[in-house]
Amino acid sequence: MDNTRRLIRVRARHNKPAFKRRGLHRKSRLEDVWRRPRGLHNKQRRQFKAKGALPRPGYGSPAAIRGMHPSGYEEVRVFTPAELAGLNPEVQAVRIGGSVGNRKRGEIQTRAMELGLKVLNAKDLTRAVEAPVKTEEEVSEDE
Repeated sequence: MDNTRRLIRVRARHNKPAFKRRGLHRKSRLEDVWRRPRGLHNKQRRQFKAKGALPRPGYGSPAAIRGMHPSGYEEVRVFTPAELAGLNPEVQAVRIGGSVGNRKRGEIQTRAMELGLKVLNAKDLTRAVEAPVKTEEEVSEDE
């Protein structure tokens, strides 16, 4: 476990360039996703220093911690409370799916707490105490 923590710290310190798509700053319709430059005269493909780095295997993180959360846990995406069964709380942490509503999210969070699992994207689901709504009789008495 100590070696894993050390590797995660090394990965965090590793100064990896932001791999930018060529021409991203020029056209608003281009998405910010990497595309390999293929033009014959393309300066990024020819690896001119000022034109941005190309992704290479040397920039990757160590295989032992690849895909691991910075907290040291392996992320597991969960959509139902039943999916929490069989997870190891020492190694795995839960990330609740984005399409899960608040009611089921609350069930998943309470069940994860009972099992000792860490929820990476937990929300505070305690509802704010709403002001009591006045009925028609109370409104007529006030007038």
